[in-house]
Order: sequence, then C-alpha cells, then structure tokens
Amino acid sequence: MAYEQPLRTKISWRWIAALTLFLLALVGFGTGVSLTERPDVTTSNLLTKAYYSLGLFVVGGLDLGTPIGGPLLGRIMLWLAYFGAPMLTASAVIEAVIRVIAPKRWQLRRLKNHFVIVGSGDQTISYLRMLRKHSPNVPVVVVDGSIEVVREQELKQIFNASVVVGEITHDFLLRELRLQHARKVVLLGADDFQSYEAASKILRLFPHLESRIILHCRNLRFMRAMAETRVAKHCINFNSYHLAASAMVRDHLIGHFKKTQARDVVIMAGFGRFGQTILEELQAHAEAELETVVLIDVDADRRVMVADEQERMGHNYDRQIVQGDISNPKVWRVLGESVDLSKNEPTIILGTGQADVNLRTALWIKSQYPNALVFARTNDISELAIEVGAEHQIKSFSIKQLVEDNIPDSWLQ
Repeated sequence: MAYEQPLRTKISWRWIAALTLFLLALVGFGTGVSLTERPDVTTSNLLTKAYYSLGLFVVGGLDLGTPIGGPLLGRIMLWLAYFGAPMLTASAVIEAVIRVIAPKRWQLRRLKNHFVIVGSGDQTISYLRMLRKHSPNVPVVVVDGSIEVVREQELKQIFNASVVVGEITHDFLLRELRLQHARKVVLLGADDFQSYEAASKILRLFPHLESRIILHCRNLRFMRAMAETRVAKHCINFNSYHLAASAMVRDHLIGHFKKTQARDVVIMAGFGRFGQTILEELQAHAEAELETVVLIDVDADRRVMVADEQERMGHNYDRQIVQGDISNPKVWRVLGESVDLSKNEPTIILGTGQADVNLRTALWIKSQYPNALVFARTNDISELAIEVGAEHQIKSFSIKQLVEDNIPDSWLQ
C-alpha cells in the first residue's frame, strides 16, 4: 500500500518577512510620509498605498522617489521597507538559482536531525514504511551507488526522501551528508563488507554517532565473525532473517509447544539462513519442548556442517538430516520411516525461498496429515497465500511482514 505524505503546514520565514515589510511600508504611508516623486501619496486611498508598498519588492522605490515629510517614526518604517523589500526579493532569486544549479547540494546543506539510509533495496522500503508511520515528517536521505529510476521516484514521491547517488565509503560524501547533525544512520546496503567499512569511517569522523548506527548484515557467518570487533560493538547489528525468526518463534511456536502435552516434533523444510536462525531461536528459547528436529534441504549435509562449525547447533534432542527437494514425495516417504507425522501435532515449517513450492507442498502435507501445524513462507505479503491458507488451515507468513512488525521503536526515533 502506498504511503501518503501528510500536508505540511510550516510557513517559510520569507513570507513572514515579506508581510512585515509590506505592513511597515503601508503604515509608513498611513502616518503621512510623502515621496519625492509621488507627493500625492499622502492623500491617496488605501489600495494605492498598498500598490506602492508592493512595488517596493520589485523596483525598490526607484520610480517613487525617497520618503520625505511626516513623522520620524513613519520615515524610519518606510526606509526599512525600502531597503528590506528588494533585499528579500534578491535573496529569493539567488536561492532559486542555486536550487536550479545544484538542487541536491542545496537540500543537503539544510539537513538537521535527519535519518541517513544507505541502500535502496526492499530492506530500505520496509524500514521507510515503518519510519513514516512513526515519524511522518522527519528528513530522510537515501544513499546508494546506483538507483533505478522507478525506485528513485518511489523514494521521493511516496516517502518524501532526498536521494543521493554515491559511494557511502567516500569521506567527501560522508561530510556532505551532515552526519554531525544526523539522528540515525541506517546501513542497509547489499555489500556487508562495505557496510562495516562505512560504519568504521563514520565512527572515526563522527564518534558521537556511537549506538546510533543501525547496520544490517546479510551474511550471518560474517556478522558473527565481526561480533567482537570495535565497530560492531559500537553499532546496532542485525540480520533480517534473525529478526523474523525471533518473532516467529516467540509469537507462533512457543505458545503451540506449551499447549501440547508431549515433547514436540519440528520439521524444518528448507535449511538456509532463515531455517538456521529459526533453529537457533528454538534452541535458545524452547529446547526443552523439543523431542525431534528434522532438517530437510537440497544441500542439507553441507549447511548443517557449516552450522556445526560455528558451534550454533548443540542440542539435547534427536536431530535428523534429510537431503533432498521438499517437493519430492520420496523425501517425505524417507522421513515417514523414522518419524510418525500422524501422531500428536507436529510442526512443519516450509521455509524455502520458493513461495510456490512452499504453498503447494503445504497443501499436500495438510491433506496427508491434517493434525500437523503447517507454516508456509512467502517473501512478500501474499493475499493468495493468506486466502489459501485460511481455506486449508495453513499458516502463511511473510518474511517482510515479520521484519516490519518487529522493528524496534528505538530504531525509528
């Protein structure tokens, strides 16, 4: 759903200054001050005096002459308008020229208490959607090395963000972004190394931003390897799959485990980054509830080996590994030889990156094992998956929705 930017009610200081100067001139004429080239102004009507007052903004009184006669206060007011009106007009013209010549630089020069977001992918859109719900009018600058035209227009028109094309690791750009006045820096780029590099440079140039840099790392192994470094300790590090997995375990799985009397059987169909983080969260918060965990993936042996290498897979439950495609019935026949899915209420999480495979397999499993609690993953929010899931008692979940719903409020302030 498109985000609608609320109307702004802020009045420019120039309008206030213009009104003040206009009233100074009008009141000055009203006190009886005359003009060398228009001596009859003292006897003219209010509209004529208003016309002469407005003319000061265009020609500065060159065709009217200078103020004479009348009280001293009236002449002072008129002289202020004589000098102020053309100066105000000139400043507006100069600003307009600067905006035409270098609009981005002009926008950046005025930034204060703003958010700087690096990256223009889906993570940025999700973060902006939540940020605009929380702070509709906070200034936002989105920086990326290259941005598609359509995405750039979306960022500007839907989210009212300024867009800058450039490499965030360049010292010159870091200074141009006025980070000394920034509220938050959010690193959501596709290159994890570049994100940590940018964070390191930002902390060197602007140490006061410690704990105000939010850094997303796509590679869990790299994020864990960097965990004990200075730059990581001074930033808020997160992984979107970890954020989504934490929410799913907390909000959907633990409650189900507590309702069942026996210890639970969990089938993880798809053991990529999301599956690994789901299992980590289960081990951290619900290991005592687990009897058997089955890991299914086309590359299961290698992925489990990598997870074991990181010492994240210690367990006190029966762990089984099945290598194969979750859409292959043979995989489920092999699984059925060691695990009886018709007993109790096993939890089956279809978490591959292929939404159609997840949903199709979920429908088949639910038809075979109606007692099972079946989850089917989509990346984006899918009305089709939600509708089909409601019809067949399948719980459809979106990684993007889980992430957006669980962004901490402190990241948006």
